[in-house]
Amino acid sequence: MYTTPKDNDKLRLNLLKHIVRCPLFRFKGHQRSFLLFTSVILILLILVGCNTWSQCKKEVKYTPLSGDGWKVSTPAEQGLDPKLVSLLYCNADKLETIYSLLVIKDGYLIAERYFNEGSVEQKARLQSVTKSYTSALVGIALDQGYLSSVDQKMLDFFPEVAGQITDPRKKQITIRHLLQMRAGYPWEETDPALWEGLLSGHYLPLIEDFPLISDPGTEFHYSNLTSNWLGIIVARACGMNLKSYAEKHLFSPIDAEVGDWGTDRDGHNNGCGDLHFTARDAAKFGLLYLNDGEYEGNQIISADWVHDSFQTYSEDAWTIRIGRNINNIGYGYQWWSARSGEHFYNFAWGHGGQLIVLLDEFDMIIVTTADPFWLQHDDKSWKHEKAIINLVANFINSLPSER
Repeated sequence: MYTTPKDNDKLRLNLLKHIVRCPLFRFKGHQRSFLLFTSVILILLILVGCNTWSQCKKEVKYTPLSGDGWKVSTPAEQGLDPKLVSLLYCNADKLETIYSLLVIKDGYLIAERYFNEGSVEQKARLQSVTKSYTSALVGIALDQGYLSSVDQKMLDFFPEVAGQITDPRKKQITIRHLLQMRAGYPWEETDPALWEGLLSGHYLPLIEDFPLISDPGTEFHYSNLTSNWLGIIVARACGMNLKSYAEKHLFSPIDAEVGDWGTDRDGHNNGCGDLHFTARDAAKFGLLYLNDGEYEGNQIISADWVHDSFQTYSEDAWTIRIGRNINNIGYGYQWWSARSGEHFYNFAWGHGGQLIVLLDEFDMIIVTTADPFWLQHDDKSWKHEKAIINLVANFINSLPSER
């Protein structure tokens, strides 16, 4: 993810200047008012896409592909207005960087389409969606007794660093603080030196080298490093490579075939990102959490862990405005939460527009994959990422208030 000033504000100002200078508005009275009104409407439609199904200029097919063991249905059969789904895919078809869009309802794959460079076989780089998988592995390690508590101290797992700590507050950091992004470490994108440290791939020395900007447990600060350290903690606690542990206890039990999973320079899988899955396999992970940790009758993660993960420990964790239909963005255990209209949901979120969105109210999952903009964190990447987030948020806002 990447923050930037409200680029839409500047765009709106430029558009208003254009409207004022347009020769069409030299007319007087009703003619000028009418032309002003219609021009504004047309510009808004260009900016935000279609708002009603009738505005779609062409039919966009979203019938799920056969195969891969998914139960397939239609929106209408699962009680969802097909026009709302058509509008969703109509707007998605306009986006330049989206790869896939899947909708699962009541356990059925009801809509699926691939765009641009995407395909059903593509193992997409899920970016920071990986953090939610890392959280799941912490929960599984707790269930299996490799970890005794989320209140275990971080430094208990890094004895080679513990003796070098100069800030006594770091000795109080727990696994819980890391899960909640409340350990006190800064977001790496706030400072070029911190960003270079993250890109170095040598993460253990940064436990000491990176300064705390708040006391542990007091404030939310998004931190990729804390997720990396969580991954290393799980690997050390269970005595095996993180990817191997995940394949045995998470990926295989949900019939998900993992692709690449990047490592740091010490060989640890990156807990913060770089995990690759197909959109369908990402949806299986969402289905696991939507069903309280159960998959096809098997309890893979405890229901208590899922419940704890979805609590909002930091309200308004993301304060930069994304769009008018996504609000109250909070944070749990490496999972985000938000509200669109009257609907609350949890979601995993990765740079570029990778999303696994869980709507418990509707027994629904929405998955998107997109250009990951690997190591590109600028206005361009953020613009495209916001467009995908807003695509989903606008769809959720359009859902009925009562089932």
